[in-house]
Amino acid sequence: MTSGESVPSTCIGAIQETADSTSLDGASQNQNDNGAVVAKKEPVDDDQALLDTALELTDTAQEYWRDNDMDQAIESLDQAYALILKVPSNPKLAQQKEDLRFMISKKIMELYASRQTTVKGNYQAIPMVLNDHVQREIQSFQTLERDFFLESYARSGRYRGAMVKALKQAGFPEELSWLPLIESGFKPRALSRSRALGLWQFIPSTGYKFGLKRNAWIDERLDPDKSTAAAITYFKELHQMFGDWATVLAAYNCGEGAVARVIREQKVNYLDNFWDFYEQLPRETARYFPRFLAVLTIINDPAKYGFTLDELDEPLSYETVTIERPVLLSTIANKLGVEVEDITALNPELRRDATPKAEYALRVPPGKGEEVLVSLDNMPKWSPPKAEFVVHRVRRGETLSLIALRYRTSTQRILEANNLRSGRVLRVGQRLKIPTRNTLTTS
Repeated sequence: MTSGESVPSTCIGAIQETADSTSLDGASQNQNDNGAVVAKKEPVDDDQALLDTALELTDTAQEYWRDNDMDQAIESLDQAYALILKVPSNPKLAQQKEDLRFMISKKIMELYASRQTTVKGNYQAIPMVLNDHVQREIQSFQTLERDFFLESYARSGRYRGAMVKALKQAGFPEELSWLPLIESGFKPRALSRSRALGLWQFIPSTGYKFGLKRNAWIDERLDPDKSTAAAITYFKELHQMFGDWATVLAAYNCGEGAVARVIREQKVNYLDNFWDFYEQLPRETARYFPRFLAVLTIINDPAKYGFTLDELDEPLSYETVTIERPVLLSTIANKLGVEVEDITALNPELRRDATPKAEYALRVPPGKGEEVLVSLDNMPKWSPPKAEFVVHRVRRGETLSLIALRYRTSTQRILEANNLRSGRVLRVGQRLKIPTRNTLTTS
């Protein structure tokens, strides 16, 4: 839910409908002196009334928000939450209570995020903290991960300039440009165990959500500029949801749903500080923000922590030429008399190390564009090897994971080879194309 958005009518309807049915079904009937049947109120009716009032206060807060009266909006939400706390445990109302609790908590976080953005005109600075958690990560970079840190720092010179420029244009703190150091070591083709790719480590679904295209020829998660733009869009969405960079970065690492669930399960104040629920996050995510703070701490004062940071790789420079047919990058490199690594480094999104069938803006070293165009007609057209598949008929009790294990492939490759969104829809007797290990799919 974004700032200024009203409560979904379906949520309100569901809650009010439940309230109406509960007030009728939860009441017992007696006769008065005149013989008329009257409903005898039970405790559940009083509890339902508290929830109904909390919902009304939530709607009132929304109206205050639209009028830019943030203080009154927060006051109304505080009152709503206080009413929810008065409702005792009751199986009939448990789901309503939990849904309202989550709705109010989320709105409060959105309000605070909106107020911070409006007042300060930007998304505020990264809150620097030097606690035991951060100290442990600093020590790791000083010892076990020292080579990783220095090598990643050197590679950052290729990409950080463009990242800082994009972050500043978005009004974000430029310190976020150091996040790829812990995400990918500033390696554009870095691949994680969870199939996250690129400098900013997008998984396929999140990359698609933020406009990063994938097909058999290209994967825009690998493109430094395109993935940076997608990361900034994602940061903006998360900041509107959570309002502070510590929680935003935790959500960036493991997903906003996972972090929201941890916050939702808190038994204390619903505006928990990140460090309050730090230890309840998955281990990798719990380390993520302290690890990022450790990087910033070292960068800000390298000598204090035993580092000399004076060697950066040169920023990538290039010009573009348009190519409309498949040509191997190695062929282009040979014609230009340059190393093929120089061309692939400029075009990391090309999955086959070849230009695609469609029109493509290829990056080449400065001064080499005209040379490519002149010699393009003499470069052989490249045809990718035909995909190889085996066909598997689904048997009773088989899952996609078991099938992938049997053929030594991944569930993702099977899904994409068969244009499936989920492995949960398998049917007995269904025929699946199973890509062999030499087949390139769009994963």
